[in-house]
Amino acid sequence: MRSVLTPPGRPALNKPTLILGSTGSIGQQTLDLIREPQSGLAAVGLAARGSWQEVARQVEEFRPPWVSLTDPDAAEELQRAVPAGTKVFSGPDATLELIEAADFEIAIHGIVGAAGLEPTLAVLDKGADLGLANKESLVIAGEIVMERARQRGATILPVDSEHSAVFQCLRGEDPSRIRRVHLTASGGPFRTKTAAEIAAASPKEALAHPNWDMGPRVTIGSATLMNKALEVIELHHLFGLDRAKIHVAVHPQSIVHSMVEFVDGSVMAQLGPPDMRGPIHFALHHPDRGQSNLQGFSFDLFQNLTFEAPDLERFPALELGFRCVDEGGATGAMLNAADEVAVEAFLDGAITLPEIPSIAASALDAGANQSGATLETLRAADDFARNHAREAVLALGGTT
Repeated sequence: MRSVLTPPGRPALNKPTLILGSTGSIGQQTLDLIREPQSGLAAVGLAARGSWQEVARQVEEFRPPWVSLTDPDAAEELQRAVPAGTKVFSGPDATLELIEAADFEIAIHGIVGAAGLEPTLAVLDKGADLGLANKESLVIAGEIVMERARQRGATILPVDSEHSAVFQCLRGEDPSRIRRVHLTASGGPFRTKTAAEIAAASPKEALAHPNWDMGPRVTIGSATLMNKALEVIELHHLFGLDRAKIHVAVHPQSIVHSMVEFVDGSVMAQLGPPDMRGPIHFALHHPDRGQSNLQGFSFDLFQNLTFEAPDLERFPALELGFRCVDEGGATGAMLNAADEVAVEAFLDGAITLPEIPSIAASALDAGANQSGATLETLRAADDFARNHAREAVLALGGTT
């Protein structure tokens, strides 16, 4: 799948790139990078859910031969709006059909939630590089995903800024010489708020992240630190780290994206502005470092870098990630599923922000016997946790 014209260590000429979730935050930032002069990238496939008008504009600009929409009605509208030579896949399996049909070297995967797991496995089955922003794939089925990558000879390139930072810090290093990985967290919009203020927070307040521009689910996860809990699980699977080697440090400026501490006491960090285009760009051009106009060092941004310990009393969600690392099995799948339901309920005004981690913890307690041995049992655990979370929302007086 590699171009024979590509010199070693250089980006491929018009490297064929698949974008899963092209209308979302990750997808749109990926297209920004493809637009850069001499990017060496070509968008050959776009996958989205139902925003057919936005996809039509993307098709007009980038002329990909393959696109997909999982909403059949939207796909029908899109088919009428794109050139005759553009293949439009439609329906629940459209993303998988696109992956199977398209000829690409790397897929940037920005689909949000549990729906991203099957596309992750489909990309890996083709042996292509996977720029993975869908952390849920690893949270739900980390062992299966990592084993599939090994079997197919595929490379998973983490696009979460923290995991990309760790990946970059470990280039040329022996992973067995890691003492600890310091996963940084911004602390979200409520870092300095009291427990009472957090309990009274509105969805609008929770969505006002001080540093990052992200989708609703990730932004709410930053407000509760549940997103960091999921990243703890992701880190565990990507780099084979147990609980003792994972440490979380709150870093309000979001400049140090993560740090690796080695057995000799040396600490290596990856720094940059809070801009997801950085890790996306690194994944797109791996193993090289392609030219870019992205901002680097700035006195204004880098002059005040501080770190503090997370407060587990105000943000109990974080400990749930470590619990899943310890217990394994289907716990990651259940944590993710319960959180998805609870976040939606919070955004609908049905529950308070602190009730999100409470519901997730109760799902883990109730599902202690759920198996995580296969994709089928993980799906059953996902269903169990979603149903439990819905019942918990109803018990709290909300609706689902």
